[in-house]
Amino acid sequence: MTQAPPLSQQVIWLTGASSGIGEALADELAPRCKALFISARSEDKLRPLADRHSNVTVITADITDEESLRGAASAIEKKYGKLDTLIANAGTCEYVDVTDFDTALFRRVFETNMMGLVNTTAAALPLLQKSKRGYLVGVGSSVSMLAMPRAQAYGASKAAVAHFLESMKADLKAMDIDVSLVSPGFVKTPLTDVNDFPMPMRISAEQAAEEIVKGVEKRQWHIHFPKGFTRILWFIGQLPAFLRHRVTAQMSRTDEALQQQGKRQIKQQESDS
Repeated sequence: MTQAPPLSQQVIWLTGASSGIGEALADELAPRCKALFISARSEDKLRPLADRHSNVTVITADITDEESLRGAASAIEKKYGKLDTLIANAGTCEYVDVTDFDTALFRRVFETNMMGLVNTTAAALPLLQKSKRGYLVGVGSSVSMLAMPRAQAYGASKAAVAHFLESMKADLKAMDIDVSLVSPGFVKTPLTDVNDFPMPMRISAEQAAEEIVKGVEKRQWHIHFPKGFTRILWFIGQLPAFLRHRVTAQMSRTDEALQQQGKRQIKQQESDS
């Protein structure tokens, strides 16, 4: 097996770099690598990153648009002829309300989190094969360790991400391409800032970026953090089903949602009478 090149010699493509973990990761990676291509749907949000680092190139690409991803890959190939590392970070999060079940929500989340990863991998794979030892890194979530309330769409999409990456790890071994799964706990980002529930052990995006880079340098299979939080989730996930379900049911807010729904119905009936 060919030895992996150090970060200082690598050409890296990072998706979802416009905010949150992606933005912090770009700042953490840029001083360490040869060249960093960053992509997101909006070039305006990426431009300040490129202004801060001379080796950063901005590419506008939407992970749900295969043509735009092929264009991004083509730009990388034209400049360097290869790609050493893909960090597929772009994603979204929406929570399910079982009292108002929305199938379109599931389609949106899966289209971004799962198919977005598939689309990005498809565009990058031919270039990764041109590296001495390519590297595919996908960002999942610690929620895939335990089926949580309201996470039917997000959690299922990230569980699919984890399964996809582990399958890819098996099939890409013969090509000398390494694969890593990143499973963050709660990280302070624009996505989590709108959450309306407690987020224990939440860390900053900068801390998350440091953890990811440490794991990427070692090319470890599972990069998860903060360890105290992810180990608790893993432990609960290993409990017998009846115990595990008792724990997660206590986290559910369906009773509260039903009460609110009942109040709305009463008000509607009063207004109609």
